[in-house]
Amino acid sequence: MLIVLSVGGSILAKELKPDSFLVYAGALKELAKEHDLVVVTGGGVAARDYISVARSAGANEVECDYIGIDITRLNARLLISALGDAAYPEPPKDYKQAQEVLSSGKIIVMGGVIPGQTTDAVAAILTEYLRADMLVIATAVDGVYSADPRKDPKAVKYETMSAKQLVNTVMTTEMKAGSKSPVDPLAAKIIERCNIETIVMEGSDPQNVLRAISEEKDRSGEIKGVYLGTRIVGQ
Repeated sequence: MLIVLSVGGSILAKELKPDSFLVYAGALKELAKEHDLVVVTGGGVAARDYISVARSAGANEVECDYIGIDITRLNARLLISALGDAAYPEPPKDYKQAQEVLSSGKIIVMGGVIPGQTTDAVAAILTEYLRADMLVIATAVDGVYSADPRKDPKAVKYETMSAKQLVNTVMTTEMKAGSKSPVDPLAAKIIERCNIETIVMEGSDPQNVLRAISEEKDRSGEIKGVYLGTRIVGQ
């Protein structure tokens, strides 16, 4: 099974410490024993900090996007270092490169691609382009809610939802470099368009990600449950 995993920088590089990358690398190596794996890394706090400074200095949104892309690629390189020989040594810079190196049998790790696309959107597009079997979005929140649970105490978490519901829920997200959302609107639209099997989950513990993928498939291929997350089913 080919899996595309989007790992938010807010969990992978919340604090720039080697342990975060090494622990994730250990789980990814276990996962790669049974599945082909492409990982897209986010920028996290560092990207938002750099983008904030860039805006204050007069950079436009495209320029800010390029800065964010650079940070995501640095995080990709750190994860590649932690994976060692298990990883392809260079992060692909576009979708075609990702497809070309997939045959290496290594874990592929990459960051952002072009302005206007968050790493979640990159992961969703990759899932379609590579004809992957599943998209997993590992983020700092434990799923998709009806509203921002930090601001609305009545917000309800969805255990399962349709792709259309996902689009309607996240469409109010402001499309700016460094914005926060469990899934950004572009990624949600791609998931809807391509009917991509998706899990959105809290990913600070990579073992939860491993279990969500490795243990939640029954013999018919249907997902039986999701650890700490939301399952996107159908359009």
